[in-house]
Amino acid sequence: MLKDRFDELAAYNRFVNVRLYKDAATLSDEARKRPIGLFFGSLHNTLNHLLVADYIWMRRMTGDGPQPERLNQVLHEDFEELRAARVAEDDRIFEFVTGLRPPDYDRVMEYRNSTGKVFQQKIGPALTHFFNHEAHHRGQAHAALTILGIPEPQSFDLLAWQRANGG
Repeated sequence: MLKDRFDELAAYNRFVNVRLYKDAATLSDEARKRPIGLFFGSLHNTLNHLLVADYIWMRRMTGDGPQPERLNQVLHEDFEELRAARVAEDDRIFEFVTGLRPPDYDRVMEYRNSTGKVFQQKIGPALTHFFNHEAHHRGQAHAALTILGIPEPQSFDLLAWQRANGG
């Protein structure tokens, strides 16, 4: 059951990010980069943060991948480069998560957070945080799309993915 949920979240993650970037692509670069009061300022910076955080957590869980320096780091100024990196990371996330087996969820990883403090955490709870963190910032991105002039951004609800996939 737990494996089914995490596999579903990995598939949903890829699905909803495609929707997010499709809507964001309809905006001008100036609009995406305009400070509008989000935690990371702009939609563009929020999209970069999501990628940064995914890189950090995937490195913690897998031991490899990019290692950003800061949570607010802008990895890609160019939207299409950012979009390509997002697609590649979503594929990597999907492959990693769907490749896990139930005993893997209890594997303990040790890592340092951004302040250098050492933590130990099981992979299962880390994945729960990972997907929840994405939903949190995608909610901000969804609001940004509306603020920036898209009156009805595509639904980011998990239910939309479930309905599209017979769930």
